[in-house]
Amino acid sequence: MASLNDTAVRPSTGLGPDSELVSNRKLIRPSLADVRGQLARAAGATAPAVRASAPPRQPKKPVPPEQTNAESFYYLKQMQTKTDMVLILRDGERIRGIIEWYDRHCLKVHRNGEPNLLIYKDTVKYMYKAEDEGR
Repeated sequence: MASLNDTAVRPSTGLGPDSELVSNRKLIRPSLADVRGQLARAAGATAPAVRASAPPRQPKKPVPPEQTNAESFYYLKQMQTKTDMVLILRDGERIRGIIEWYDRHCLKVHRNGEPNLLIYKDTVKYMYKAEDEGR
């Protein structure tokens, strides 16, 4: 059998556990600073050529606003002109009247000769001006 000193001097020739001489190998890892330095040098050598050929970057588009306020402008215009509107509800019911007031969730519709209604916007399928009804 070989002594410990023999394994340090002579490299192992066997590959498996049956081999007579097995040596301990130390894992040699480069330090993180060395790796970063190599990456920085490699990036510095290739980056200018890539950047010179690439088109200049456009700034990112701004995120569109969550609300366009188009709905608010439409309601305000109809309220100011006191336009007679027809609201078609999800169940098919037609309601004629003037939008008197609106909220984030509701519309108050003033009707001639009938009681005013407070209608949830979720129940409105669509609406149009009463003058467009004959077209």
